[in-house]
Amino acid sequence: MEEHFVWVTTRRIKPGTLKEFERAWRPTPYPHTLRRAYAYWSEDGQEITGVSFWDSKEACDSWRASDTEKQRREAMAPYVVEEREGFYRGGELTVPVR
Repeated sequence: MEEHFVWVTTRRIKPGTLKEFERAWRPTPYPHTLRRAYAYWSEDGQEITGVSFWDSKEACDSWRASDTEKQRREAMAPYVVEEREGFYRGGELTVPVR
């Protein structure tokens, strides 16, 4: 099984701010050690879970400590009510073909 390094962040945002939050949320520039990223929204648009895949834990930690990430978090702050995050290692589960 190929091992992945994954950072998962879930944020609850203020009602009616999804579009503004999404503009602030996208990093500029994207980190070169970021391999893939996904975002999932709740039906009410008030909870967003981001899942990002990294080269390594150190690569993710370096991004999280960067000035660019600090600025991105500051831009998101007016919209965020609550935030949870964690770093994980794991791999894709093989689902049998039916």
